[in-house]
Amino acid sequence: MSEYREIITKSVVAKGRKFTQSNHSILPPHRPTSILGCWIINHKYDAKKSGKKVEVDGSFDVNVWYSHHDNSKTSVVIENITYKDIIKLKYRDADYYDDNEIIARVLQQPNCLEASISENGNKVVAQVEREMLVECIGETKMVVIYHRDESEEDWDDGIDDDEIDDINTDFLDLKDESEKD
Repeated sequence: MSEYREIITKSVVAKGRKFTQSNHSILPPHRPTSILGCWIINHKYDAKKSGKKVEVDGSFDVNVWYSHHDNSKTSVVIENITYKDIIKLKYRDADYYDDNEIIARVLQQPNCLEASISENGNKVVAQVEREMLVECIGETKMVVIYHRDESEEDWDDGIDDDEIDDINTDFLDLKDESEKD
């Protein structure tokens, strides 16, 4: 005899993903001669649902190490960059309830692809890429088949008490003694 059961559970009901490339102009206090390095650190973000989209508000610091005064001195300039990514959701489950719990994960941290001196020579242009994945968690209903077995089977393992008493529990100690000889 089988019956159907409905189970309410939390699951991923929608997902979205976005890859972004952007250019950021950074104005250092001294006119740069050459770029020695560019790093991105302190990435922070927060995500919230808005209709069938998720808004990710974030920020990161771009650190540019550059030379100036005809390559005679070096400095580091730090610029805080803020962004807002709108990520479209693809709904996988049409029968869901309350999908306001959002999980946002970074697939690729903001990374500097290239840093160069602008054409007019007074700014540094950093080309940055990043990728985010968002998931909406909601309650959904699953239908499962439930089998009610009227006859209980005896879960006998086929070993009686006398056989258990005959098991030599010192077999490990005997092996260790034979290795000593």
